[in-house]
Amino acid sequence: MFSKRIFCGAFLLLGFLTLRAQQDSTTAVPDSAKPVRDTIAWQAGFTGTGNFNKTNDGTTYVFNNSIRLGAATRLVNANLSAGWIYGKNPSGMTNNDLLVVVDADLFRNTRRFYYWALTAYESSFSLKIDNRVQTGGGPGLTIIRKPNVHLVLTDGLLYERSQLAEPDVHNRTKYETWRNSFRIKYKVLLMGKLSVDGSHFLQNALGDAGDYIIRSNTAVNWRLKKWLNLTLAMTYNNIRITERENLLFSYGVTIDQLF
Repeated sequence: MFSKRIFCGAFLLLGFLTLRAQQDSTTAVPDSAKPVRDTIAWQAGFTGTGNFNKTNDGTTYVFNNSIRLGAATRLVNANLSAGWIYGKNPSGMTNNDLLVVVDADLFRNTRRFYYWALTAYESSFSLKIDNRVQTGGGPGLTIIRKPNVHLVLTDGLLYERSQLAEPDVHNRTKYETWRNSFRIKYKVLLMGKLSVDGSHFLQNALGDAGDYIIRSNTAVNWRLKKWLNLTLAMTYNNIRITERENLLFSYGVTIDQLF
């Protein structure tokens, strides 16, 4: 019930920001000036990667799939993304991990200094998380914005509510906390076809130095067509308070389409 209220609030916030941005962009101008209407650019994407191994002892496989939907105006960027990792080996299931994120950026396209907000829901068999909800926001700073290099730093405050499959180091299965969330995000384009994308988080709990989360995602893409890439991906997660981590290398394709 709590997570549903959080997501409903997030969608209402995104809708309000997008509507406000459209209203601001259509403010009256002098008759001598030509009116300009701020349009919405949409982007949809899918990434399907994995790895597979079969021996006399059995079959091991992991699938790492994600979908993305984004809308951008001159003032607001809003995104919905969902990722699912599923894996098995001869001993049983290794991964059944879901992460859904709704986020929005204000002024990212027009200023170096901007603001962000997000709501995330996570469940993870490998990390022993039954349910986790994070919501919050903060400032962001675009350090480099060039055609071949893009570098962004963000920081902010997140409220977190978690239910764990196993007791943590404090013998809890449920807890609430506030976290500082720091992120480095970058994209480097080489030779016109090869790109490296990275997004790396460090989330420290306020008041407990031993409670932190590390999330790291890196993708190397080779463009075959404007909308199609070969992808080599690395995903790493470390939840210190439950002493759980996972590391996944996978390969596959990425499809991105603007419309």
